Formats: sequence, structure tokens, C-alpha cells
Amino acid sequence: MNELASRYLTTRELADLLRIKERKVYELAASGAVPCSRATGKLLFPRDQVEAWLADNSSGPNVSLATARPAVLLGSHDPLLEWAMRESRCGLAANFDSSLDGLERFANLEGIATGLHIPDTSGSGWNIEAARDKLKDQPVVVVEWARRQRGLIVPAGNPDGVKTLSDAKARTLASRQPEAGSQMLFAKLLDEAGLAGADINWTAPVRSETDAALLVQDGNADISFGLSGVAAQLRLEFVPVVEERYDLAVDRQAWFDPPMQALAAFCRSSAFAERAAAMSGYDISGQFHVHYNST
Repeated sequence: MNELASRYLTTRELADLLRIKERKVYELAASGAVPCSRATGKLLFPRDQVEAWLADNSSGPNVSLATARPAVLLGSHDPLLEWAMRESRCGLAANFDSSLDGLERFANLEGIATGLHIPDTSGSGWNIEAARDKLKDQPVVVVEWARRQRGLIVPAGNPDGVKTLSDAKARTLASRQPEAGSQMLFAKLLDEAGLAGADINWTAPVRSETDAALLVQDGNADISFGLSGVAAQLRLEFVPVVEERYDLAVDRQAWFDPPMQALAAFCRSSAFAERAAAMSGYDISGQFHVHYNST
């Protein structure tokens, strides 16, 4: 991103930020309500002045959370996202642990975005209830990253003939930490299948998708509840169970800063599309669709 683009918002970018139509942005500019420049022959909006304007018209404390946050992406690990961060050279650091850990750290201003895949308690969606409950007082937008196939990862050839969740009974399963979205979802699905945690032989918790699948590859677990892409990478068998949605909760101002914009720009490239297609179980057709925008 060049210096001009980093300092100014376009009409469309400001409309996206404010969740209004571009026509309304033109009306605000014409009335002088929002700071703008016409020096280049088209409307541009100075980023720092827009942030100050938003703060002046906010009912909450006059704080710029984007400037207070380090350029760190928190939350649940996603292999495609980690690859895109490296390849885009966006400058974001990563502190991937789990969905709930990321929410807590994001609420404490420890990063500009966090990855989530937490089923809503209503059963009708993903991540919105958790984001609304934890981040309701913060300027945050929840955008879709990808829909992912999650299921039972078993040894190559599926020697035990695992077909459904019920086949997990009395077998050794790779356990994730309680804060992990996959562990919360698996507990929910086990309950719906009439199985209790006591029906499962759990390993000691591991803290990543890959580590859980490696337990299966090494013969230390019979099953891991993991991603299709990870199973394919390790050449393990995969039994699909559910399609989940992995979202990014992003500080609304930080979305327009160079690190997030560099990542988003790379995700529109052919290189990214080819990588996503090559990784099993990803649907990126709704990428960056806004599912929630705090008031």
C-alpha cells in the first residue's frame, strides 16, 4: 500500500467503515459533516481526521483502539490464514492459541484481530453470539474468512472402519484445550449423539490442529476431530461431520490500516485462490463478508 492510500480513505472505504451507502458519504462530504479533500480531483478522506471525527461523535470513551493495539492476529489457528500472512508479507505477527483465548486477549487490546469458530448456542450460526457478548463495547467487525470441513481424522485406510461420531465410543481421541472452538463443538456434537465425555478415552490436551492429527499419525490416538486440510496434508483418512465457519473479528479502524489491507489484497490474488483450491475442505466464496458490525 502506498503512502497516499495509507493516509486516505476512498468513498467506498468510508462507506464500508460507516456501514452506509456511498451516496450518503457524498451527502456528508457536501454538507461538511465529514472531513474530506478534493485535491486530487476526487473525494479522499484523511484517515486521522476521520478517526477523530468518529471519536468526537461517539458516546463511549474518546479512545482510538486501533492505535492502542499491536499488529498481532490472535485466536484460533487456521493453516490457510497462517500461510497467507507469511506470503502477503503484511507485517502481522501471530499468537494463535484458541478461540476463547483470542477473544479474551482481543478484548484486552492485545491484537488487532482474532480468529473464531465458535458455534452459536442457538445452533443457527457461528461466532456472533460470542463476539457480541465479549466485544459489545468495542468497535469491531466480524468478517468471514472461510468455511471449512471438519470431521474425524483417522489413520490411513481407516482400519477401524470409523463412519460416525458414535464410532468414537471407547476409542482414544486427541483432546484439545477447553478454550478451543473444536473442543467446544465436539462436546456439543457428542451430546447430540447421546455420548458423554466419559465414553471417550482422551489424550492429554494439545494446542493445535496439526498436533492433534499428529497423535493419530504416530499411533497415539485413534481419532482427531480436525480439519480436512490437515488430514490431507498428513495423508490421513478423513470422515466429514460438519461445515464450520471461521471468522475474523477485526478492530474496525485497524481494518483500513496497511497490515490488514495488505493481507486482504493478497487474498484477492490468483496465488491465494490456487492455494485455497489445493487445500482440501475450504470454501472461500464468502471471504470478508461482514456478519456482524458493532454499533
